[in-house]
Amino acid sequence: MTPYYTPTGGLPPQTALHTGRAVFTEAYAVIPKGVFSDIVTSCLPGWSKTRLWLIARPMTGFSETFSQYVMEVASGGGSDAPENDPGAQSVIFVTDGVIALTLGAETHELDAGGYAYIPAGTPWRLHAEGDAPARFHWIRKIWEPAAGVDRPAPFVTNERTIAPVAMPDTDGRWATTRFVDPGDPAHDMHVNIVTFLPGGVIPFEETHVMEHGLYVLQGKAVYRLNRDWVEVEAGDFLWLRAYCPQACYAAGPGPFRYLLYKDVNRHARLRGPGAFAPLP
Repeated sequence: MTPYYTPTGGLPPQTALHTGRAVFTEAYAVIPKGVFSDIVTSCLPGWSKTRLWLIARPMTGFSETFSQYVMEVASGGGSDAPENDPGAQSVIFVTDGVIALTLGAETHELDAGGYAYIPAGTPWRLHAEGDAPARFHWIRKIWEPAAGVDRPAPFVTNERTIAPVAMPDTDGRWATTRFVDPGDPAHDMHVNIVTFLPGGVIPFEETHVMEHGLYVLQGKAVYRLNRDWVEVEAGDFLWLRAYCPQACYAAGPGPFRYLLYKDVNRHARLRGPGAFAPLP
């Protein structure tokens, strides 16, 4: 059985109460797992036997750097031309089932915990294998070139093979599974897994320029978002714009784990969309 929560769709019964935890504010959004119903799925051109929940997209005045899809591909489905933007880089993280991912001329089989980084401009294909649907996160960002920096190389791994790095002075209660070197300027986005053991906390209100997409893979916690404390659990998605204060407390009984996106390692944009000066 997969250790990662993955939505299966469906609809609440007509007898269900309307009250829920979904909220969209000026600084953050919470999309709880109960919102992942059949009526909010989409299809994509060029994908067969596939549906998805589109849970983040660039929005002027909010988070502006990335999109995130929760994909469900039935056995034999997939795409030979999955990406329509040659400037987009991707991360794939598998939560259930098995996929065959072809990068260039090499095919890789990924099961739960499988992780792939796909640089912008890399030809790739993806198909579900086995009898059960494959479910995975697909995170996309435009790669920003920088002087003297080469485009990152593609790679495939599994989180089971990577030792989490504990935050200093936390006795291992707060740790991050890092898939790329945070000091490598070629990567302008990081998609990591953060783990809190029961009693683990972010003991201050992080307030920083990086945007976040935060999908809870396992467990539950209380999360500080701007002015509010919000209860979250496996299957919830949190979307944080730049400078939204954040902290959390993991009460248990098991680990609290989430897949985390953030944009890094580039100058602030001063010209063009989202900035103050016109393009030269």
